[in-house]
Amino acid sequence: MEQRLEVIRSKPTIEGAGVHLKRAFGFHEVPKFDPFLLLDDFGSDDPRDYILGFPWHPHRGIETVTYMKSGMVKHEDSIGNKGIIRSGDVQWMTAGSGIVHQEMPQQYEGRMRGFQLWVNLPASHKMMPPRYREVKSEQIPEVVLDDGVVVKLISGELGGKRGPVRDIIVDTEYFDVVVPSSKSFKYDIKDGFKTFAYVYDGRALFKPKKMPITAGDVVIFHGIDKVEVNADNETAHVLLVSGRTINEPVAWYGPIVMNTKEELDVAFREYQEGDFIKHQKT
Repeated sequence: MEQRLEVIRSKPTIEGAGVHLKRAFGFHEVPKFDPFLLLDDFGSDDPRDYILGFPWHPHRGIETVTYMKSGMVKHEDSIGNKGIIRSGDVQWMTAGSGIVHQEMPQQYEGRMRGFQLWVNLPASHKMMPPRYREVKSEQIPEVVLDDGVVVKLISGELGGKRGPVRDIIVDTEYFDVVVPSSKSFKYDIKDGFKTFAYVYDGRALFKPKKMPITAGDVVIFHGIDKVEVNADNETAHVLLVSGRTINEPVAWYGPIVMNTKEELDVAFREYQEGDFIKHQKT
């Protein structure tokens, strides 16, 4: 297979009740990122850009991963979970057979910044009981490499350490990587995994072509078994995410992702008729 990098530029988008964000990839890129469906980058120092948030809405057939760099988001859902995700925290929510929740950013002094990743579920698990995991910043280990590269491990393993999010349906490694100027970070892609990198601050060069990538760009690695991230004349801040591909059909509308249109029709009919939630509060 030809080795190549594909670069997609994030696009300004308004979601929820009026949240201004950048969409790194989404519906139109399926199935390039399989098993990943969507990555949103939300950040602003103006509360008017985020304060209306994401009021009550359903999900089925996916997992949503919210990672806060700075700021606070209040969460509440139909299985009884509630709380506030703060700077550095992660929320890993498995919608499974169906969950209804809301995510409401709170007023914050300074810049609100966070990311939401959608991970698809295979057909065998789309109707599993929903679950919710909240990981505090202090639970997320850091690996400091010899050249000063710092890697936060949300899930996956590196340098003898393991991220706190485990027992994942789709095997996923999720790293937040900071590469100092003139330094580099290398990562081996596992067989059967799709890997992408999102530069959210600074600028990076990616082998094999040392293509310059600036903040707001996402890179997909095709036919490549080793990622090398090089920081040029400024520090590069990169989300590096890799997951085992599912290779199943995707039927997606709004917040629900199934395998067929018929399954989508059932989900929306059940939501309208009040029969969407299959597992009640625990």
